Amino acid sequence: MSQQLMNQTMNGLNVDTLVVTVDAIKQTPSLAQFEFRATNQWINGGENRSRIKEFYGAGQEDESRTEAFEFTNGEPPVLLGANEGANPVEYLLHALAGCVTTTTVVHAAARGIQIDSISTKLVGQIDLQGFLGLNDSVPVGYETIQIEMDIKADCSDEELNELLSFAKDHSPVCNTVCRPVPVTLKRVS
Repeated sequence: MSQQLMNQTMNGLNVDTLVVTVDAIKQTPSLAQFEFRATNQWINGGENRSRIKEFYGAGQEDESRTEAFEFTNGEPPVLLGANEGANPVEYLLHALAGCVTTTTVVHAAARGIQIDSISTKLVGQIDLQGFLGLNDSVPVGYETIQIEMDIKADCSDEELNELLSFAKDHSPVCNTVCRPVPVTLKRVS
């Protein structure tokens, strides 16, 4: 990273802090280990609520959040709900958009690329025959997801295309969606 970026804010991020963080992880790789947590309580029908507060990272329990974030999951009437909130597959699109965007912004800052604007549209196709157990040949989840990003930045098209490819490949949510991840489900009572 060039010396001119030190002590600067780029894309809303403190580049000096970014450099210090990366250097700390290079010296102590265990600092990169994080554990995120969520709890969920069923309310009624397709409505349930998730809470997110504590997590472990950078070698310690994080206590920076005084209040939990709450997310209400619901379903539209056509899926037997009352629009209590976005449904879980819509939250997945939100998580994917947020993570790819954040990954793009962080790595742009690390490369000295100023982002002027980003807006993203995601579209996912799902066939409910899989969810309903009606057709074993139909995937239970999304069959495809398209991400369309409108981004304006102070770099060449080639640099921007490389940045977006890197962001897609290094977004934790995109990576989680694109590769098999072991998920266990066990009854606790």
